[in-house]
Amino acid sequence: MVDVSSDRQQGGLQVNVHVDRVAASRLGVQAQDIQSALNNAFAQRQVSTLYTQRNQYRVILEIDPQYQRDPTDLDRIYVPGANGVQVPLSAVTTIERGLQPLVINHQGQFPAVTISFSLAPNVTIEQATQAVDRAVAELHMPDTLRAEFQGDARAYRSSIGTQPLLILAALLAVYIVLGVLYESLAHPLTIISTLPSAGLGALLALQIFQTELSLIALIGIILLIGIVKKNGIIMVDFALEAERNRGLAPEQAIFEACMERFRPILMTTMAALLGALPLVLGSGPGSEMRRPLGITIVGGLIVSQMLTLYTTPVIYLLLDRLHRRLWGERVHREPAAARMLNP
Repeated sequence: MVDVSSDRQQGGLQVNVHVDRVAASRLGVQAQDIQSALNNAFAQRQVSTLYTQRNQYRVILEIDPQYQRDPTDLDRIYVPGANGVQVPLSAVTTIERGLQPLVINHQGQFPAVTISFSLAPNVTIEQATQAVDRAVAELHMPDTLRAEFQGDARAYRSSIGTQPLLILAALLAVYIVLGVLYESLAHPLTIISTLPSAGLGALLALQIFQTELSLIALIGIILLIGIVKKNGIIMVDFALEAERNRGLAPEQAIFEACMERFRPILMTTMAALLGALPLVLGSGPGSEMRRPLGITIVGGLIVSQMLTLYTTPVIYLLLDRLHRRLWGERVHREPAAARMLNP
């Protein structure tokens, strides 16, 4: 980490007055009288209010400001002792000089000190936060002290914790929409099976370009869920139509779908890939935020394009066999020409 700084300004001068209880008892001075004398001298105590026809004036009790500049001026303060004798404050107290923070900041209702830092070159925020965690653990702080992250570090950790839930919610939404579209529980799984290859490609691309899995990169992975599944939709939709309307076997239907829909799949993939290239190659202000988004999209599209053309037909046939094994043989619709010849 670099540019490490703290908002703790330990530069305030303070005077600690310690009561000598033995001397105070011998001279008949009470601790409450010492506190009242210091309060009357330095606390700007309001003792009265003067009212006039137009204004009101508060009467403040304190010693002359010229006697508030140095701790030695405390010798001018007297407290009542036994038999009404005035005892100097220095006779019953000891004075100790020290330092105190100029400002005491709070986090919620608790006093807090904020330590700010910047990342060194080629260091990710994950590595920095892990180093801070190790340093805090080595301090063995008491239970009354607690360390926690704020700002970008806290946002990063919260995003890491919610990433699996976001991806799961996106997959569930896609599955529900596809299930309603195809009126089936099996075919949406065939389409969703194209997504792991896209996620693998995105992670490999981030690794190759040495880019961390930031929140922007996660957004790119979620976008891939909507972009990559169109490969499976194009093939599965064509195969189902061939099975239902032309009575083809599942093997022949998915093979014909791969052959007929290869060009549309390639065209849509290249359109999305070339559209994301400017995000990867662009430079200038803000490019460091846009680049992870482009890297994940380009990497995911390349790997998914190479794999889904081979994996989707296999999964389609496996789920079709599982469907027939669990719910019996699928009843195919007869072609329209056959229905006309055989009414």
